[in-house]
Amino acid sequence: QLYVYTGSAFQLVGPVYTSGQTLSGFKIETLASSGGNKVVSSMYAGNTRVAILSKEDFTPTVTQSGFSAIKAGFTLNSTLGAVFEGTNTQATFVSTASTTNSSSTLIAGGNFLRADTADTTTGALTVDTDSGVLIGDSQELTITVSSNDVTIAQTSQDKDLKFTVNDGGSTKTPLTLTGADGGVDIVGDVTITGNFNVSGAYNYTSSEIVQHSDNFLKLNAGDSSEADSGLIVETDDTDDARFFYDVSENKWTAGENQSYSPIIRAADTTDDGAANHSTTLKSSSAGGLTLDSLTLNAVGSITEGDTTNKNVASIGAIVTFGDLWGGSAKTVSTSDPSGGSDGDFWFKYSA
Repeated sequence: QLYVYTGSAFQLVGPVYTSGQTLSGFKIETLASSGGNKVVSSMYAGNTRVAILSKEDFTPTVTQSGFSAIKAGFTLNSTLGAVFEGTNTQATFVSTASTTNSSSTLIAGGNFLRADTADTTTGALTVDTDSGVLIGDSQELTITVSSNDVTIAQTSQDKDLKFTVNDGGSTKTPLTLTGADGGVDIVGDVTITGNFNVSGAYNYTSSEIVQHSDNFLKLNAGDSSEADSGLIVETDDTDDARFFYDVSENKWTAGENQSYSPIIRAADTTDDGAANHSTTLKSSSAGGLTLDSLTLNAVGSITEGDTTNKNVASIGAIVTFGDLWGGSAKTVSTSDPSGGSDGDFWFKYSA
């Protein structure tokens, strides 16, 4: 190293390194390239080129260890794994080649979420703003918060919000919120563990029969006062057929076209109003009719040749019935018949 005396102290002229330190610091060099020779400043440390400072991009035609290509600016020796340490205010690129963090505060580039391609995070993602999340090329789906109320919105006009599931490998859509009419379409069985309250009309359009496992259906349960309740059957005209309980009459009533009649009860069939009577008309298994009791008033008489009279015959009419056949009149008897002539009729009365 060469020093000169300035009159007060020795000043180093050069080189800046000692023989033991070997080549260290900047060295001006000329490197050949296909575009001509390029003048660069090479930085050495212990006789090893650590970096090259260049004003332009070029590729050396003579192999330079660790420098297959030179970039405008500062190019580090790739064989050293050299990096810039310290604080940087701006970087053009971040390498995503590694996901190994050097510390809790120094994060590898591969651990940052990408904005230009699909990516995955293993941690929770928090969006700390009420503006929420916007999804879609036209931001069709939004999730926002207002006064702690969460809104999930389909913002495209008349478009649906669909919820799909994978059912045995087949994609199904059990729930659709329809944008065209603001309705809710549900496909599949619906299980409700709480109360099912309907404030609007209930429309059943399927051809299948509505089935209920309960033994009773309770109507008018939500009304504080009594009201007529029952079933309405749709008919072709405007006056439907109805079967309902008439609270003003305390009776079941049925009919159509605003003309309704009470359903006959056992108490309604008695002639003396006794509540314990059950004098009702019933059909038997053999197709006949059964009466608990029957009283018929005897009217009319039997006339020869009369085929239209439907009056109940009296005992007297029956007694003289044989006369119409040319026989002799017989008195109604309680004994078995005996004797007589051809054409006679015999009537036996049995109490």
